[in-house]
Formats: sequence, structure tokens, C-alpha cells
Amino acid sequence: MSAPAVSRASVSPTSPASPTFSVVICVYTEDRWEDILAAVSSVRAQSRPALETLLVVDHNEALRERLLKEYAQGEGAEHEAEHEGREVRVLANAGPRGLSAGRNTGIAASRGEVIAFLDDDAVAERDWLGHFAEGYADPAVVAVGGRTVPVWASGRRPDWFPEEFDWVVGCTYRGLPPGRVRVRNVLGGNASFRREAFDAAGGFATGIGRDGDKRPLGCEETELCIRLSRARPGAVLLIDDRAVIHHRVPEPREHFAYFRARTYAEGLSKALVARSVGAEKGLESERRYATRVLPAGVVRGLRDAVLARPGGAGRAGAIVAGVLTAAGGYAVGSLRARRGGAAFSSAPVGEGAHG
Repeated sequence: MSAPAVSRASVSPTSPASPTFSVVICVYTEDRWEDILAAVSSVRAQSRPALETLLVVDHNEALRERLLKEYAQGEGAEHEAEHEGREVRVLANAGPRGLSAGRNTGIAASRGEVIAFLDDDAVAERDWLGHFAEGYADPAVVAVGGRTVPVWASGRRPDWFPEEFDWVVGCTYRGLPPGRVRVRNVLGGNASFRREAFDAAGGFATGIGRDGDKRPLGCEETELCIRLSRARPGAVLLIDDRAVIHHRVPEPREHFAYFRARTYAEGLSKALVARSVGAEKGLESERRYATRVLPAGVVRGLRDAVLARPGGAGRAGAIVAGVLTAAGGYAVGSLRARRGGAAFSSAPVGEGAHG
């Protein structure tokens, strides 16, 4: 999950030349074919054009070949596509299976001064990149994230699902203040980084986030952002809630079984982050979240239950269950880390990305 804000951002009114953007979308399954096309279309429709869109395919040759055909460009078309910000490049993940290596492949192959990341099952609003660009008016800003809104497969939020846990489905959660705010880390599916951030801190760590395994791990962006802040002590990371994407939540993720699995996996992932960067920084924002945001959510749920509002007791119970399962995952992950050491690599972004 992304971190609660620590202070309001101060952005200089004087702006250097607006940076160029490369947008990286990591894909892995043909089951999301229509979602992938919609994500690319939303980038092509930006009011502030991207230099390029890079589709990084995670060890799925059939999908890569299909995408190459979909976005094939004949001679003479490439220059026009680049000029309009509509160029799409299809790459194979040059590293091990997983989201982190896919992102690193995109970073290595990209040409923009800023690299933005969009989930393969999300669509960006028209001014998404424009709001990102505004954040980089301050040269101290090295990363800008946005607001991710859930699009529920059933058409509406399940009554029992607490907004405080929207990070479970990859979305912005209750507890973050509105506006443009300074944060510890951005949310990986709706984020951007200056290229120099990766030069300073290296790429996304492999072995933390999703890697094709059924367990829904995460936190690779958290670990990177903490590492970046250590490498660049004066670095500023922002979330601007005007930079909006709409993220599809499939029907299986609307059920409590997924909620429980995801919160447990978050605990496992947080244990790896804490081992990498230390518990003080690795859990700094989570302490505020657990001691302020979640108790307030339980109180709201119980109040709604007393007032006979739908789902109140379920939301309060889900918050308690989420805390307990995440704590259990953290305990198990900490034990495993002590026994076996860190099971991930945060080496610099590699080269050799290929199309």
C-alpha cells in the first residue's frame, strides 16, 4: 500500500522545461486483452502526449506476438506516431518472471526523462500525465503518483469492503489527505519517476512483488522509494490526487477470501521490506495507519451498524481481520527472513531489454 502523507508539498512556481514521458505497461496474460488495449488507448489520448508507450510482456510469447501484430507500424508511420505521442513498443521481459523485472526492462528500454507506470487493467484520465508533469516543476521532486479509483466488476463496492483497505485491490485508500501531498512512497500501478531516480537507487527489487505465483505479493514500490530517499536525502515524492486512473477489480477480488489472502501476503512482503531497509523506515507509515486510520474505520463501521446501515458490522469486522492476517503474514515473513536471509535483489536496472 502507499504511505499516508507526512506533509503538504511545496512546489516552486518557476518551472524548467517540461519533461518527456515514457509510459510502461507490464502485461502477462491474454485474458486481459481488452484491458490492455484500453490502457494503451488511454495513454494515446492524453492531453499531454507521451513520447512512447512500452508494453513489457512477462514470458508469454503468444501474447507478445499478438501485441506486435496489433501495434505493427509500417515504414513512414513511425515518425508520425512518435510526433503524435502514439508510438507503442512491445518488449519481452529481459529478466526473471515478475512485475519488478518487467518494470526494470521498461526502464532500461525507455527514452523519456520521466518513466510513468500504468497497470494493464487500468485506464488513465485525459490529464493524467499533465498533472504528473506539474509536479516536476520542482527539481527536488523525483517521483509523482496519482489516485487510483476502483471499478468493481459487480458495478458497486461490496457493502462489507472497507475503503481503508482499498490498497488490497490496488487502489487509493481512505487515510490519504486530498490534494498534492508529500509521501513516503507512491503506488506502483499509478506512478512516475525521474530517470535519475533509478540511476541513484537502482531498479525495482525482484523477489518482493508479484512474480507469477498465485500469492498476491506486493511492496516492491515501497522498498524502492525508501531506498531512493536514502540515496537522495533531499528527494521529494508526491501524490497528486488529480492524476486519476480507473482500475478494474475483477469479481474474484470482491470476495473475502481474496481480501484475506492479499492482507496476509502484504504482511509477508512488509517483512521483506523491513529486512531490506530496517523496521523503522519499513513500517513508519504503517504505524500511523494502524493506530489512527484503522481504529477510526472500526468506529465508523460500528456506528453504521447501530444505525442499521448496510455492511457496517462487516466493514468493522473486515478491518480487524485484515489487521490480524497482515500481522500474521508479517510474523511468518520475519521468521523466514531470519532463517533464510533476504530472498530478493535490488541491483541496478539492467540493460538488454529487447523487442
